[in-house]
Amino acid sequence: MSEQRRLPEWLTKPIADPQKTRRVRDMLAETGLNTVCNEARCPNRVDCFSRGTATFLILGDRCTRDCRFCSVAHGGGTPPDPEEPRRVAEAVKSLGLSFIVITSVTRDDLPDGGAEHFAATIRAIRALCPETGIEVLVPDFGGDMAAVDTVLAARPDVFGHNLETVRRLYKTARAGADYERSLAVLRHAAAAPDRPLVKSSVMVGLGEMRLELDGAFMDLRRAKVDVVYVGQYLQPTREHLPVARFVPPAEFDAMKQWCEQLGFAWVSSGPFVRSSYEAEKVVEALGVVVGA
Repeated sequence: MSEQRRLPEWLTKPIADPQKTRRVRDMLAETGLNTVCNEARCPNRVDCFSRGTATFLILGDRCTRDCRFCSVAHGGGTPPDPEEPRRVAEAVKSLGLSFIVITSVTRDDLPDGGAEHFAATIRAIRALCPETGIEVLVPDFGGDMAAVDTVLAARPDVFGHNLETVRRLYKTARAGADYERSLAVLRHAAAAPDRPLVKSSVMVGLGEMRLELDGAFMDLRRAKVDVVYVGQYLQPTREHLPVARFVPPAEFDAMKQWCEQLGFAWVSSGPFVRSSYEAEKVVEALGVVVGA
């Protein structure tokens, strides 16, 4: 059992007023929907809930993989709920969201990895909230590019898949995943006709070296990824991988500069950066026309 390290000053946040998050918390309780904000213990969830936003987690709350950095529960999945796309769309409308992020647990037990469920959720939101921007953050679908095409055919505004860490640490942090397979998913999405914005994220603080990080950023750019997010890994429980290092803000600034030099259209780099946090700012800044 590992010891959780004390957080440095730059990784502490003030306690938020719970009344500001009540609307989102009540909606989630009423609908039975899951969010990655809660399941993954995101440090930004209070900020997002207080702004009336959330990242919806579809296809259940149990992942068929067991990545050692992630607090989402591991186990066998239940059959996809055919009513979930409609319920997500209704929640988006109820909250009046102008931009929404949809992600999922990994479902290696499903023939298409859950790709059609992603597509159905996009279509349901488009039908009920045609002006809402939609970002998807998908698993690797086991490298099945037909599944990737199923999601792309539903026309999300942003297609995201996280590289998460450097090649050397995949066996340690991402059992069941593959570095080259993740790059292939991103490369395939970026090569699609009328493609959406393509996005990926990387965590730091797992024991990677700066040269390895630079190599990962170059690999992402060679895959034609448009947007990259870089954030600090935080150990969610004592059973997960320990933090090897808390990266100071100045190093995040340096990584941002390096990624901008590589040619990414947008770079978000900082201790609290997460792949879905303030996602709407990217499409606003890049002038992406969202919605149906």
